[in-house]
Amino acid sequence: MPIVAQSTETTDWVSRFADEVIEESERRAPGKRVVVASGLSPSGPIHLGNLREVMTPHLVADEIRRRGREVRHLISWDDYDRYRKVPNGVPGVDETWAEHIGKPLTSVPAPAGSAYPNWAEHFKAAMVAALGELGVEFDGISQTEQYTSGVYREQVLHAMRHRADIDAILDQYRTKKAPAKQSQKPLDEAELEAAEGSGAAGEDDGSAGSAGYFPYKPYCGNCEKDLTTVTAYDDDSTELTYTCTACGFGETVRLSEFNRGKLVWKVDWPMRWAYEGVVFEPSGVDHSSPGSSFQVGGQIVGIFGGEQPIGPMYAFVGISGMAKMSSSKGGVPTPGDALRIMEPQLLRWLYARRRPNQSFKIAFDQEIQRLYDEWDKLVGKVADGSALPGDVSAYTRAVGTAAGELPSTARPLPYRTLASVADITAGHQDQALRILSELDPAHPLVALDDVRPRYDKAEAWINTHVPADQRTIVRAEADVDLLKSLDEASQQSLRLLLEGLASNWSLDGLTHLVYGVPKVQAGFSADAGPKELPPEIKTSQRTFFALLYHLLVGRDTGPRLPTLLLAVGQERVRELLGE
Repeated sequence: MPIVAQSTETTDWVSRFADEVIEESERRAPGKRVVVASGLSPSGPIHLGNLREVMTPHLVADEIRRRGREVRHLISWDDYDRYRKVPNGVPGVDETWAEHIGKPLTSVPAPAGSAYPNWAEHFKAAMVAALGELGVEFDGISQTEQYTSGVYREQVLHAMRHRADIDAILDQYRTKKAPAKQSQKPLDEAELEAAEGSGAAGEDDGSAGSAGYFPYKPYCGNCEKDLTTVTAYDDDSTELTYTCTACGFGETVRLSEFNRGKLVWKVDWPMRWAYEGVVFEPSGVDHSSPGSSFQVGGQIVGIFGGEQPIGPMYAFVGISGMAKMSSSKGGVPTPGDALRIMEPQLLRWLYARRRPNQSFKIAFDQEIQRLYDEWDKLVGKVADGSALPGDVSAYTRAVGTAAGELPSTARPLPYRTLASVADITAGHQDQALRILSELDPAHPLVALDDVRPRYDKAEAWINTHVPADQRTIVRAEADVDLLKSLDEASQQSLRLLLEGLASNWSLDGLTHLVYGVPKVQAGFSADAGPKELPPEIKTSQRTFFALLYHLLVGRDTGPRLPTLLLAVGQERVRELLGE
């Protein structure tokens, strides 16, 4: 099976794949444009695991474009697949949608209140919008349009003529089980569903009744469902007879003129490889098992005169702090969800920096702050020339495409700082600007637009992913009882802080001040480094920080203290600390 080799070295995997894809394309179709492909099923919310199905060929296609080669990235919208089940947790959808199971996705009503004409278009639209924001250039193909307009008619008739050959290939795998893998945890139904490119993993591979095997499924002319059985077919006249087990309807049609049906998935996919001349397409990890769509397709594609694409098997994408993803479950994060809380550059970077066979997580919890810190550190290293070559490549692919750089934040302040400010100000933009303008008095921020869209992403994260009991609410008045109960050492620490507020009123100055107070109390210089200090200083700092949090926000934790102090403002800080 032609799978692109995946090295364990930390090199630029995109460039390696691009080399192999160009070479393979030249072998198959010299001088022609390179064709790479993805497949997505709009059977429900298209999630961040499915995005890997797109980002892997996108990054490779973009590298090929950067080299001046013509390339076409197909996204096949498998919107003519059957509606298999009602996803949980989709707004505007209830149990009545179960009556549509078995119909094409484009024949199922959109969720209540949707602006789109059907189920498939509703979920496709959100993905198209996200891909636009991510800078993904693609050529979308609706399989409903392809089949119902007769584009694949010759391919369908060819498959029916060669149904015995197809059946023989499929029969090699029908009784085989996937070997147990000690190195990988078992895959549950949801994971298998997410891994299949089309979302049609559960579809059967064709009917094999008393009339023989047929790789084609008509949709019923009465109820529109695919619960049909082909009972007769004549190769010469192309007359096909079917009956529907759902409603009892039956009819005889000429397949040479009939457009209301499709090839079964394991035949449909390789047919399209041959029809479009696909050279590169990734596949989910389940395709390593005998009888998987990709492996079987590698044999069936020859019946259509084509070759199987090369491509890596990609690992799952997880969510930090959430259960594994499946589009059949409600509440599964989509690319649109991610782009509400992070800039496109960061999301692109997460997919670009890991080889497809490496799993990774996308953070929707506090971990997003660390990811942003890591990203900003990389940006700095790239700017000063100290970044490693592989990291530079990932950065370059994250910030733009062959068409140019993606829009970016003019002044990218730390995400955690912006999130803290958004948390404390609770939507008051004038207060947010006041705080942010005081972070660096030498270079004050003059407009919130300078920190957008990053500020908006951080604010969205605070509002949608931080629990209410973790939000920061500054005390309305001083905690007099706590202030009266403080011992002399605690009172001294507050005095030292208050004495230094005015002269240190900036982010860097307050950082130096709050860390320096416990050092000074212990008899050291505020500038003393870690190597000059005993271990117990860290304990003293934690105790001091907890005291400040209790006095300012009534909890023992909160946003970074320098940011919190700036947010509260000098006058109010002095009031709350008992001055």
